[in-house]
Amino acid sequence: MSVKEFLGQQAVNVAIGGHYTLANWFDAQGKPRTFACRTSRVSPFRMMVAVPVVGRIGDRITSYFGDFGKLDGHISDIAAGSFLLELAMTTSMREKLATKLSWLDKKQRDPAVREARIHARIIPAASHSTLTFADGSTRSCFVIDMSASGVAVSADAQLQVGTPLAVGACVGRVVRILPHGFAVKFVEQQNRQELERLIVRPAPPRPAGSAEPPVRRAG
Repeated sequence: MSVKEFLGQQAVNVAIGGHYTLANWFDAQGKPRTFACRTSRVSPFRMMVAVPVVGRIGDRITSYFGDFGKLDGHISDIAAGSFLLELAMTTSMREKLATKLSWLDKKQRDPAVREARIHARIIPAASHSTLTFADGSTRSCFVIDMSASGVAVSADAQLQVGTPLAVGACVGRVVRILPHGFAVKFVEQQNRQELERLIVRPAPPRPAGSAEPPVRRAG
């Protein structure tokens, strides 16, 4: 199914964070690479997922989402910074997912839930940004979440703590390696109301399997 067709189907618009692994996509040590991701639209049959590494149509995907658990499938279509994942599930699994989606849809319409989100770490409406390194090179990245003091991102770049860089227009250093990315602390505290404008400055995402090697930088 194409992205265009899916957008016209009945589904739930819900942002759920998770992580995924692309088949045949490994790091320098030969271990499967895992990246952060976030859903944007989900049905019991397929889902749109915003990602840092898009992959190719037909690629097998293993993913995990806190609200859904482990989900397997394959990419049936791609768009800028996202792919459409066809879910490989039994009938009973689809029924459970449909029930969960119905509950999530009602939950996110609850005014109390919307108010609580105001005080949480910010998840931007647009998921992609650009990393700029000290030598001027750049790399696209996926924004996991952000605050006035820093941002968590996922990218096809294996960095070390202390690496100086900018995420969008915000300069900082890598302060922590995360299971599916890394955390950057800004040199200066940012205005919370301006965060999305400053950070979300996307570059075209690189497809999986490109000849360009992963970035590894020391601080």
